[in-house]
Amino acid sequence: MKVKIKRFDKSLDLPVYKTAGAAALDLSSRVEVKIEPNQVAYLPLNIALKVPKDSFVLVAARSSLHKMGLMLINGIGIGDSDYCGSDDEYQAAVYNFSKKTVLVKKAERVVQMLVLRREKVEWEEVAEFSKKNNRGGFGSTGKK
Repeated sequence: MKVKIKRFDKSLDLPVYKTAGAAALDLSSRVEVKIEPNQVAYLPLNIALKVPKDSFVLVAARSSLHKMGLMLINGIGIGDSDYCGSDDEYQAAVYNFSKKTVLVKKAERVVQMLVLRREKVEWEEVAEFSKKNNRGGFGSTGKK
């Protein structure tokens, strides 16, 4: 899949797959940011993208982000295909859940990104589903 990318700071590398089997590309903070305890900060990720029509960007925390005392405030991020202006820099909104100030260094990898195809949903409304498929409600898997 070909994706057009703009870097805001060309001294930083393009996003890369860190291993041959990696599913996602790592994204880094463009600047150094200090985040106080119980505060939200926005980490600029140094990229603007133009993904193909019927595609979108999924941004998720790297598995090590929590070790820094940080979590993505919205769980995941979605970049729509029409978020593609020259100044539309991707950012990660992070929350410092620790009791100490966290320093995110310039070029530090903080999140990972997938570019995925999407299919438009068409609703087919029905009055009822088969009762034999009922599983017992939310959170019921494996319970009797």
